[in-house]
Amino acid sequence: MALCLGNMTELTASINEIIKEEFSLKDLRVLTSLTTALREQEYRDSVPEDVLASLMPVLNRLADEIEAGAGSGEAGAGSGEAGAGGRQAGPLSLQMMAECFRAQRNACIQNTHNQNRLRELGCLELCVRVVGGLSQLNMDSTQAASEAALRCGLQFLGNVAVGNQLCKDHIWNLCFPDKMLALLSLTDSKAVGYASMVLHGCLDQDKLQMMAQQQGGLPLARRVIELCRTHPDLDWTILIATQHFLKSPVLVESMYACMEPLERVTLLQLVSAQLGDDCVITPGVARFLATHFQEDGAAVLSLATASADPQEALVVSSLLDVLCEMTSDHKEFMFLQDQPGLLKTTVELLHRVHQLGKTSRNVFTPTQDFSSSSSSSSSPSISFKAHLVRFIGNLSHHHTHNQNLVRDLEGIPLILDNCSIDSNNPFISQWVFFTLRNLLEQNPENQEVVAALERRGPADDSALLNLGFQLEERDGSLLLKRVNKDEGND
Repeated sequence: MALCLGNMTELTASINEIIKEEFSLKDLRVLTSLTTALREQEYRDSVPEDVLASLMPVLNRLADEIEAGAGSGEAGAGSGEAGAGGRQAGPLSLQMMAECFRAQRNACIQNTHNQNRLRELGCLELCVRVVGGLSQLNMDSTQAASEAALRCGLQFLGNVAVGNQLCKDHIWNLCFPDKMLALLSLTDSKAVGYASMVLHGCLDQDKLQMMAQQQGGLPLARRVIELCRTHPDLDWTILIATQHFLKSPVLVESMYACMEPLERVTLLQLVSAQLGDDCVITPGVARFLATHFQEDGAAVLSLATASADPQEALVVSSLLDVLCEMTSDHKEFMFLQDQPGLLKTTVELLHRVHQLGKTSRNVFTPTQDFSSSSSSSSSPSISFKAHLVRFIGNLSHHHTHNQNLVRDLEGIPLILDNCSIDSNNPFISQWVFFTLRNLLEQNPENQEVVAALERRGPADDSALLNLGFQLEERDGSLLLKRVNKDEGND
């Protein structure tokens, strides 16, 4: 340990001497010794309050210098006078500020008592004030020192909030929403990462409600989602979105309503990524997304025109992808089978997309161009028909009402008509087989529809065989049977 416990009084006196003179490297070494000592749990647990309190006059003086620098639009080269503007923060002052924050940061590690003492001393207010000043400095000559001080201040705010609800609430009240938004908009990506850590530490269900309902909350939430898109390496923003935002249907709905298309796509990608074993998505969010697919699905039809803006269609395609995943082996979302109008919308959209592809040559027209440029296209039309077919199959699985509804909407011949090879819809034949199996299972009426199509002539029979199956009558019922394609064509 760099500082023995018996030297605490001497250390406090040394820190108190700092504000009586110009800053020097000796003063910086005093602060560094405190930072080093506070790395040790024994020292953190026994540090007297007057040691922590002795930092406050130093921090206040440094804060005045930083604000003078921010007010004049630059950071001075030294720590001396700057005319009428007062002292300005030079490199040494900024290094000392960073060291003060490091000491406070270390004091908070696994120590609720120190967290509370620092909050009661007013350190949180002062830190927020300093961080705001640092973010406004013109850092041409002192950029490294300014960035270090800013980052250390944010680390302190992050540490003081860990496991301490009083500190979390205090920081939230000091920063929400404008100051937090400003911190998440800094150009220093590391500082943004630490600011995201602070926000993550403060959030709870009540604060999510505030973000959804209070002015300024939604721009802050949207900024987090934007960072998820532009800075995917910032883990804290991903955690904010997945561990907090997606658990709040109210916030998701409020965000979605005011988002631009690319923001919505990012949000939907985050939703899709969470559809695993430890899914955090609530039924309310699933229901909301299904409703928007019903309302906005027709936007994808604009892709048939050369002048179409693909962004709205990309949102629809992303919604469909998410809904397909939700209804694939996720029992908690199978209530979507009973979502009013959802299956009807999906079948009708498949009708319209398929018809567009037949009436003119466009992105919905089947093609067999398997060149890399075609298969890797990012157009929202890629796999859209295949996913519509898949979604119909998911919604019909073990659901007699939906099986019958697809038949009533003339969806069975429509689905069979999409079994041909199409490089714009890879694996569509497999999804047709999957969906047809779900539609025919224990449903004699649907089996008879397919049998009637088969009896119409070689073209329909060929379509069935190309899928690798045929219908077989057994004991008065029609069964779907896999066949070898070569044998079936003989």
